[in-house]
Amino acid sequence: MSATILNFINGKVVQSRGARTSPVFNPATGEQSGTLGLASAEDVRSAVVAARAAFPAWADTPPLRRARILNRFLRLLEDRIDELAQIITAEHGKILSDAKGEIQRGMEVVEFATGAPHLLKGEITENVGTRVDSHSLRQPLGVVAGITPFNFPVMVPMWMFPVALACGNTFVLKPSERDPSASLILAKWLEEAGLPRGVFNVVHGDKEAVDALITHPDVAAVSFVGSTPIARYIYETATRHDKRCQALGGAKNHMIIMPDANMDQAVDALMGAAYGSAGERCMAISVAVPIGDTTAESLIQKLAPKVRALNIGPGSDPDAEMGPLVTKQHLDKVRAYIDAGAAEGAILVVDGREFKRQGYENGNFIGGTLFDRVTTDMKIYREEIFGPVLAIVRANSYDDAAGMINKHEFGNGTAIFTRDGDAAREFAHQIQVGMVGINVPIPVPMAFHSFGGWKASLFGDHHMHGSEGVRFYTKLKTITTRWPTGIRAGAEFVMPTMS
Repeated sequence: MSATILNFINGKVVQSRGARTSPVFNPATGEQSGTLGLASAEDVRSAVVAARAAFPAWADTPPLRRARILNRFLRLLEDRIDELAQIITAEHGKILSDAKGEIQRGMEVVEFATGAPHLLKGEITENVGTRVDSHSLRQPLGVVAGITPFNFPVMVPMWMFPVALACGNTFVLKPSERDPSASLILAKWLEEAGLPRGVFNVVHGDKEAVDALITHPDVAAVSFVGSTPIARYIYETATRHDKRCQALGGAKNHMIIMPDANMDQAVDALMGAAYGSAGERCMAISVAVPIGDTTAESLIQKLAPKVRALNIGPGSDPDAEMGPLVTKQHLDKVRAYIDAGAAEGAILVVDGREFKRQGYENGNFIGGTLFDRVTTDMKIYREEIFGPVLAIVRANSYDDAAGMINKHEFGNGTAIFTRDGDAAREFAHQIQVGMVGINVPIPVPMAFHSFGGWKASLFGDHHMHGSEGVRFYTKLKTITTRWPTGIRAGAEFVMPTMS
């Protein structure tokens, strides 16, 4: 009998008021593990009402006290990381070590957010005019919402809510309906850490819940991570309803391999970046761009055997290097992309479509796939596959490779592997991409920097976490002060000049 997964509103686990449900599956076995009650618009309104009621007291809570609650939450995460990782693996499918890595990267944002007293410091200038002082401060927005994807059910929410809470906002989270259970654990542990009721709420649902959040008049800001079409829709709808919005979309991340690169290092980097988490990462490398045919042949010679030898199995298997895809529907989608690549004339060096894991025949497994001679007009180059499929696009020169990256509609992440400092500096300077790695395949910034892409990979003006996150979740107020001692009487009708 599968468990029923509930909402978390105003400090209580509550049933959805709607009649609709959605099944939750174990990706490794294909078996249903839970039933999710899909939140109605009324459920969303209840969560927003709770968050709005909790906001005044939470906003007036000294930042140091907010930081102490986040510190206690951080300790709980550290002590219970194994428990949380198992929940991620059971619903997403990624291997346990990858699940723990996801939690660790999320914890780093919590740790950053515990610096709230420092992060919220304003500026002051004395004597901007005679006996006139000016100072600025940052204040919370109110109720803010986060809409998060299936591929990082813990890390991506923790890109959002720790900074939002540290800044004094209250939060409503709408996680993916594919792997929802981790969000409830986070809510319960926040409450255990001392977070007041109503400050953090979770509503599970689909488009009905999303639309209710992004159009609700009491939601001041929306954060989103997902595909580009949905990111564009979220951004346009939220801003049309007068909300601040940051919406992170899709990616097609290229890695240039220069002729002087350490090929063993580049191959190992590609294996982790292309096939880790079964390619279900917005920062996965999905296009390798070797410079020259000699570099390409050397790359394939070393890479193909490693792709064929990938140890693929359930995420709970300690020897597994790659787990299943999240759903049967996504498995069919990835297979269709491989079909399309072969039909368009790309050379299928390693075909993962026929992979089966004994004892897990009903799981969502697919093998690592490697294409060569991919061209920029092919579907598998243009579109985000979000699976363990790596395309090799050969380039004649560095300029051709950089031009290819700059022309692509996505600009999330990119990398170059080289020993040439001049080429690396030129690449970092000229490439039209938000996050760049130099001999680093997945250049995800640390928590005290900010995460976000360019072009169709980001809608909005602010990246996530770091100083950009603080700016997104606060509004700036500037105060100019003059006390009456020695002030000459009489009205002034000119623009103040402080002269």
